[in-house]
Amino acid sequence: MKIIIAGAGISGFSVAQTLTSEGHDVTVVDKDASVINTISNMLDVICVEGSITNPETLIEAGAHEADLLMAAAGSDEVNMVCGISAVKLGTKHVIARIRDSEYLSQTEFLREALGLSVIINPEYECAKEISRILRFPGAVRVDSFSKGSVEIMEHRVVKGDKLDGVMLKDLTSRFNAKVLVSVVERDDEAVIPNGLFTLKAGDTMSVTGSSRELRKFFIALGQYKKPVKSVMIMGGGRITVHLSKLLADCGMAVTIVEKDSERCEELLDLTDGARIICGDATSSELLLEEGIKTTDAFVALTGDDGDNILTSMYAKSCGVEKIVVKSNHDYYDSIMESVGLDSVVTPKTLVSQQLARYVRAMDNSVGSSMETLYKIADGRAEALEFIVGKDSECVGISLKELKLKKNVLVCALVRGNKTLIPDGSSAIAAGDHAIIVSRAGMLNQLDDILEVRR
Repeated sequence: MKIIIAGAGISGFSVAQTLTSEGHDVTVVDKDASVINTISNMLDVICVEGSITNPETLIEAGAHEADLLMAAAGSDEVNMVCGISAVKLGTKHVIARIRDSEYLSQTEFLREALGLSVIINPEYECAKEISRILRFPGAVRVDSFSKGSVEIMEHRVVKGDKLDGVMLKDLTSRFNAKVLVSVVERDDEAVIPNGLFTLKAGDTMSVTGSSRELRKFFIALGQYKKPVKSVMIMGGGRITVHLSKLLADCGMAVTIVEKDSERCEELLDLTDGARIICGDATSSELLLEEGIKTTDAFVALTGDDGDNILTSMYAKSCGVEKIVVKSNHDYYDSIMESVGLDSVVTPKTLVSQQLARYVRAMDNSVGSSMETLYKIADGRAEALEFIVGKDSECVGISLKELKLKKNVLVCALVRGNKTLIPDGSSAIAAGDHAIIVSRAGMLNQLDDILEVRR
């Protein structure tokens, strides 16, 4: 596909990198010559220097024949104008990143009025991911499918863990829970295991099941942590505004620490019932005074990755059980892992996986419809949700008879109100929500799981 990324900031670069790796023809447009020079040296893409609101620049980039354009500049209004121009020039699909929380309630109106295919709000998506993690604090990460019917939770096996030395085929009988291990990260590799795979300390595994069965599993494992009732958030940006509302809906008490006094005044109006503290959360004295040692969870959401990491390390030393850190850069991952900061959210990654889902959905046949895509195992694997069409070649054939590609696993089926963890005798039915895990970049549609297509 011919894809244009208009605006080459952190998110734009990440999207370009992802789409290029999947074999698309990518053109990047930005008005900053130094940015264009950096990207041209790092990625195999076409680069165009110029304003993304200028139709002549967009024509030079090929907007009149492009399959998709994503407007990802820092300004919502610039992205809207770019999107309108691209639609008028003939771009088939246009996606705009619009971040202002005031636009969130108008998303559908704006999409239709501007002729956009999709509007992406990375801060809201980030807030949703953090809220899922806080609702199940025993997990490193939680990805949700089919409106919460199925979840994939990440868990690290430590020395002395009940999982150390357990063969996967014995998992259900030993812990009396219908769950499935879909991916195991070991020694910088992502393994999609079979029943003979044996877990060991140091593994990070992704476990699939319904919320109820996953809760049973973690209780039996002795890793079920008490529900989070109080959360302290460092930083009062857009993510915090969205997150405070989501947590309030879950009955959690929220404290926000923000050092900018003007922003604190705004937060009083933007958040519902949150306690606002005007001060610097990097100060240990302030955190102690505001009750860091008695809070259930700490979330670091400032724009400074270093401050987020160091303050989270201090919160961990104070005994906070659940910590979530926002990071804009991948190179801090090994540092955070080494100090036990496992739950990390990265807005640029969320944008990339949304774009990857949409791009692949554009190629889908009538046999299936892709609903959800998550990058898991540090991007080396993917969890995808398909709504199964009646014309899919997978329908009505037991899984043991389906000739599945290597590194593909059907890990859950949602049928009506029931969540099924399938075995060899299970068959995919039309109308099912099929949750599939595979190596990254393998699947565009459900029938791609088959080794041989009819």
